[in-house]
Amino acid sequence: MNRIMSIALKGERIAVRAAAAGLAMMLCTAAANAQTVVKWLHLETDPRYVAIWNDIAKKYEADHPNVDIQMQFLENEAFKAKLPTLLQSPDAPHIFYTWGGGVLKQQAETGSLMDLTAAMKAKDNTWEKSYNPAAVQGLTFNDKIWAVPMKMGTVSFFYNKNLFTKAGIDATGIKTWNNFLDTVKKIKAAGIVPIAGGGGEKWPLHFYWSYLVMRDGGKSVFTAAKNGEGNGFLDPAIIKAGDQLAELGALEPFQPGYLGTTWPQALGLFGDGKAAIILGFENTDANQRNNAGDGKGLAPENIGRFAFPVVEGGAGAATDTLGGLNGWAVSKDAPPEAIDFLAYLTNADNERLMAKAGMLIPVAIGAEDGVVNPLVHESAQQLATSTWHQNFFDQELGPSVGRVVNDVAVEITSGQMKSQEGAQMIQDAFELEKF
Repeated sequence: MNRIMSIALKGERIAVRAAAAGLAMMLCTAAANAQTVVKWLHLETDPRYVAIWNDIAKKYEADHPNVDIQMQFLENEAFKAKLPTLLQSPDAPHIFYTWGGGVLKQQAETGSLMDLTAAMKAKDNTWEKSYNPAAVQGLTFNDKIWAVPMKMGTVSFFYNKNLFTKAGIDATGIKTWNNFLDTVKKIKAAGIVPIAGGGGEKWPLHFYWSYLVMRDGGKSVFTAAKNGEGNGFLDPAIIKAGDQLAELGALEPFQPGYLGTTWPQALGLFGDGKAAIILGFENTDANQRNNAGDGKGLAPENIGRFAFPVVEGGAGAATDTLGGLNGWAVSKDAPPEAIDFLAYLTNADNERLMAKAGMLIPVAIGAEDGVVNPLVHESAQQLATSTWHQNFFDQELGPSVGRVVNDVAVEITSGQMKSQEGAQMIQDAFELEKF
């Protein structure tokens, strides 16, 4: 009997040990399969581009089986409205889209973001140096890097070659602001609308004022103004820029009713051949086709491009560019895997892949050859040699001051406000924002 009990007890101990071993194996397997989730919030609506990102994420996951990249989407306006609350919640995205500028700076000041300086400068700055320096600088505040660059764009003039020929104009001769004003006069004299204007949304006209500020004052004047130094936005160079914008407006260069015209309508006007010039983004070729009445627009070979001209005697250079600067910010509690994935997402190979798809002008050095559209390639070449790339003023200065900038640009262009008055309004809004 005792022997039988002994055998039974021994069997029970073996069973317990086997169960324990099985449990340990399950725990080890679970640990091996445990994944770090990286939440990636974007606002891209084009399914082709989302598919490219998804493929890149899957390739990363294949090499990093312990990482789960979860793509999340918010529509543009919902993104702007909800992001501030999300960043203060347990559901904060680890990686999210940013336009840079004042909004990014405010997010950094609230403590919502991770300072990426150390990570990007590690290993002899090789990560930081893999991007266009102007792109990194544009996402840097107080000597700290707050976002990883993704793409750049630049605003420049696009023109209808046939209409220029009809007006007897050689675009290669447009080097200065006075050259440009003379061009507008000649086009108008030929019975052609010189410029397609989108005054209804205001921001398209702020491009003119911004570029003139850059060409008249150079980087030092605008940097001082946005930092609250010197004469601020009452600097003589800034007031002169407003005077020059008023001079353009007095020529009545835009189509009738331009103050109520939306940006898509302005693109359609240019695409329909009803205006000779438009000041637009690097993807103007595609956008004018999409908004043209026939859905075809101008043939690519009928579209030319030239940079915003210099101002005679101004401190700015023709190689100073104005345009978008977009990247990926990282929330303060993001795991290290989020940073590693961003380095992968924005490397030269993946940026080249995105550029070939027409998704962006890359910021990764060496990826410029991915841009295949000739007009976009011209913009990419200009950006590659940019001496100062300035984010859109209405983005750079934050939403409150940015709205005033857009309002002032329209009022000055339409002759409803003097330059001095406009500069004072921007300065007042800037000082109010500080408090």
